[in-house]
Amino acid sequence: MKHLGKDFFAQDACTAAQQLVGKWICRRIDDKVFKFQITETECYIGNGDTACHASKGKTARTSVMWKQGGVCYVYLCYGMHNMLNFITGREGEPEGVLIRGVTGATGPGRATKTMQIDKSFYGESLLDKGRIWVEDDGKEYAFTADKRVGIGYASKEDQDRLWRFILKTDKT
Repeated sequence: MKHLGKDFFAQDACTAAQQLVGKWICRRIDDKVFKFQITETECYIGNGDTACHASKGKTARTSVMWKQGGVCYVYLCYGMHNMLNFITGREGEPEGVLIRGVTGATGPGRATKTMQIDKSFYGESLLDKGRIWVEDDGKEYAFTADKRVGIGYASKEDQDRLWRFILKTDKT
């Protein structure tokens, strides 16, 4: 398996979100590495995307989004669910990919619980093999595109974008 590096995360969020479907999140816990296949992603594109946290400007919570791609953005949703995002693109242009599901865990809150991801991962690098990184097994995976979920606060145009990508299985 190939470790995804700086060049992969330098891509725009929509390209990266599609290419991340089927890739493997590697999570080091103590001395063991656990691997979780990504089954669902959503992309968020900077200031012009009203569904993106960056659309309201840089804050202490969102500042990591302005970094060079290849770091984690983790935030707490509804006061109880950690959400894992991978920052993509160039420094100063906030974009990211929400990890909505991994094998065995549908939904971003369940995915982070399964992978034992919490807010301590905020700003964590994906470029080294520390506590978290992403690998490619070299296979091509089919996916479907659909509307993003849980963004009722966004403009109608942004709600209607087909920016959620779901791994196709034999059942879909």
